[in-house]
Amino acid sequence: MSVYIAMVAVLFFLAVSDLIVGVTNDAVNFMNSARGAKAAKNWIIMLIASLGVFIGATFSSGMMEVARKGIFHPQEFVFSEVMIIYLAVMLTDIILLDTYNSLGLPTSTTVSIVFELLGAAVAVSLIKIGSDPAISLSEMPRFINSDKALLIISGILLSVIIAFTVGAVVQFLTRLFFTFRYKKNLKRFGALWGGFCIAIITYFILIKGADGSSFMTAEATNWIQNHTWLILGLSFLGWALIIQLATWLFKANVPRMVILFGTFALAFAFAGNDLVNFIGVPLAGFKSFQAFAATPGADPETFSMAFLSGKVKTETYMLLLAGLVMVITLWTSKKARHVSKTELSMAKQDAGEERFGSTGISRSIVRASLSAAQFLQRYVPQRVQNFVSSRFTRPVTANAAEEQSFDMIRASMNLTIASSLIALATSLSLPLSTTYVTFMVSMGTTLADRAWGRESAVYRVTGVFTVIGGWFMTALIAFTVSMLFAAVIYFGKMVAIVLLFLLAVFLFVRSVFRFNKKEKEALEKKREYEEDNILSVCNNYTTGILELVPDMLGRTIDALHREDRKELKQLKDEAEGLLLETKNRRNNYAARLPGLEEEAVEYGHFYLQMLHYIREFSHSLDNLILACYEHIDNNHCGTVEVQNEELKALHEKLKLIFETVSEMVKSQDFEQKEAMKRAQLRLLDEIGEYQKNQVERIKAGETSTRNSVLYLTILTGSKDLLIDVIRLLKVQSKFIPEPAYPEKPSRKTKKA
Repeated sequence: MSVYIAMVAVLFFLAVSDLIVGVTNDAVNFMNSARGAKAAKNWIIMLIASLGVFIGATFSSGMMEVARKGIFHPQEFVFSEVMIIYLAVMLTDIILLDTYNSLGLPTSTTVSIVFELLGAAVAVSLIKIGSDPAISLSEMPRFINSDKALLIISGILLSVIIAFTVGAVVQFLTRLFFTFRYKKNLKRFGALWGGFCIAIITYFILIKGADGSSFMTAEATNWIQNHTWLILGLSFLGWALIIQLATWLFKANVPRMVILFGTFALAFAFAGNDLVNFIGVPLAGFKSFQAFAATPGADPETFSMAFLSGKVKTETYMLLLAGLVMVITLWTSKKARHVSKTELSMAKQDAGEERFGSTGISRSIVRASLSAAQFLQRYVPQRVQNFVSSRFTRPVTANAAEEQSFDMIRASMNLTIASSLIALATSLSLPLSTTYVTFMVSMGTTLADRAWGRESAVYRVTGVFTVIGGWFMTALIAFTVSMLFAAVIYFGKMVAIVLLFLLAVFLFVRSVFRFNKKEKEALEKKREYEEDNILSVCNNYTTGILELVPDMLGRTIDALHREDRKELKQLKDEAEGLLLETKNRRNNYAARLPGLEEEAVEYGHFYLQMLHYIREFSHSLDNLILACYEHIDNNHCGTVEVQNEELKALHEKLKLIFETVSEMVKSQDFEQKEAMKRAQLRLLDEIGEYQKNQVERIKAGETSTRNSVLYLTILTGSKDLLIDVIRLLKVQSKFIPEPAYPEKPSRKTKKA
C-alpha cells in the first residue's frame, strides 16, 4: 500500500508541474491577440486573462473522459497497471511540454495527453498479451480505443487547413471594408460590427466554455444547440445596442472591447476544457487509489478498474487550487512570453528580425505563390487591382511607441474567427485543438493583411511549417516516450519510478536555468543594441569580437592537438551562434537607422562597414573550426608536435595584434595603426614560411594528406583573419567620436 501512496503523491506533484508547463504553452492561445495589438496595458490583459482562467476552472467538468476511458478500456486493466500508465503519462507530459516551451513553440496539450495515454496503454497491453498465451495480438482493440487517436489526427489536418483558409478569407473581406484607416468606418458601423463579433464570442462561451460543466444539464446543452440562430440574433441586437450607447456616452473603442472580451472568453474556455489535460490523469489515478483503498483485502494485481467507465465527480476545491496555480503561472512564467514571441514574430505587420530561417520548401512555396499572383493579375481588371491596393495601403507609423505587431481590427478578427470555428466544431462534435485553430487563424489573417511580403514571406512560411511539424512530432514523441516509460516502470517497479522522477526533475530544473541564462544574455544584447549612440554600440560590439576571435582560435588549436572532440564540438556550436548573430545584426541594419538621431545617421555607412568585417571574421572562424571538428570527428589524427608549435607561435602573434587593435578602438587612439600594418605584413610572411615548411614535410612523408590539408586550411583561415582585422582598423581610424560620448555625436574624419 505504501508504494501506491507514494505513486499518488508523485502524481499530484507532477500535476502541479504539468499545470505550470501546460499553461505556459497554452497562454499564447488567448493572450497573443491582445498583446500583439497592444489593446491595453499588459497588466490589464493579464488581469482579464487571469479572471477568465480562474472562473473557467470552477466551471470545468473536472475529470477528463479521455483520461479514464477515452483511449483505453479501463475494465480490461487492473489497479497496478493503471497506475503505471498514469505515471508514465505525467512524466512524459512534463518533459515534452517543457521542451516545447524552451524552444518557444506552441503545441497542443490535448494531443500530447492523448498520445501519451495511447503509448503507455499500448506498452502495458503488449506486456499483458505477451505474458498470457491465451491472448493474441489481434485482440489489441479489446484494450485500446485506436479510433480515438485516428480521429485526433484527422482533426489536426482539418483544423489546420480550415482555420488558415477561413482566417485569410474573412480577414481579407474585413480589411477590404475597414482598410487600415478604420476609424472613420468604425464611427458608422462600429456598433453593428462589434455586436456581431461579441455575439459570436458569447455563443462560443456558451457552447464551448460551459460545455460539460457541472451546472450545464444535457437539456440545456441541447437547447443551446437547437436555438443557435435565436441566441446569436438576440445577442447581436443586445451587444450592438450596448456598444452604441458606450460609444455615445464614453467614446468607447469598439475593437478594444471585442479584443478584451474575446481574451476573457478564450481564457475561460481554455480553463474549462483544457484544465483536465493537466490534472485529469492525476485525478483519475487518485480516484483509482481511493476505490482500491476502500476495498479491504483488495489485490492491486487483480482489482479491476471497471468503475472508471462511469461518471466521476471532481471536488470543487481541487479545481480552485488548479485555477490558482494557472493564474500564478500566467503572471510569473517567462517561458510563456517566450512562446508568445514566436507567433507574434510571424504575425507582425512589418519585416524585421525573423525568428526562423529559410528552407527549400518555403522558397519553393513563395516562388509558386508569386507566379500564381502574377498569373491572376493578367485576368483581373486594373481598376479592381487599384481599388484593392488602395484599401490595403497602410499609414506610416508616427513613432516607435505606436508600433504594434498588428492592429486592433486584425486582433479582433483573430479572436472572432477562432471562437466561431471552435464553437461550430464543438456543436458538431468534431475533434480539434484550440492551439491549432488559434494559431492557424492568426497565420491566415496575417497573410490576408499582406504582412508576408517579399522581405519576410520565406521566413514566415518556414516558421509555419516548423510549428506544424512540431505538432505532429508532439504525437510521435509523446507516444514513443510514454510507451518506453511505461515499460521501464512495469519491470523496474519503485526503483524505476524514483529514477524517472529524478530525471524529470533534473531536466525541468536544468531547462529553467538554461532558459534564464539565455534570457539574461538576450536582454543584455538588446539593451546594448538599443543604445542611442551608434558609435558606442558599434565600438563595444567590435571590441568584444576582437577579444573573442583569438580566444576561440587558441582553444581550437589546443583541442585539435589533444584530439578533444567534445571541446571542438562546443567551439563549432559557438562559432555557428556567432555567425547567426552577426547575420541578424547585418540584416537588421536598415531597421536600426530610422530610430537614430539625425546627426547619428551620418555614421550609418561606418556602421555597415563594421558589420561587414565582423561578418567576415565570423565566416573565417566558422570555416576554420568546422574543418578542425570534422577532421577529429572522422577519427583522423590531430596536429603533430612541430605543427602545434608553429600554430601556437602564430596564435600568440595574431592575438597580440587583435588585442592591440581592440585597445585602439576602445581608446579611439590610432597612433599605432602603421605599426600594426607592419606587424601584419611580418606575420603574413611567417605564415608563408609555415606553408613552405609544411610542403617540405609532405615531401619527406612526415605528415598524412588529410593532416596537411587541415593544417594549410588553418593557416589560410588565420591569414584571412589578419587581413580583415587591419581592414577594420583602417575604417575605424576614420571615425572618431567626441570625447565622453556626447548625446548627439558629430562626425569627424581623420586621414588614415
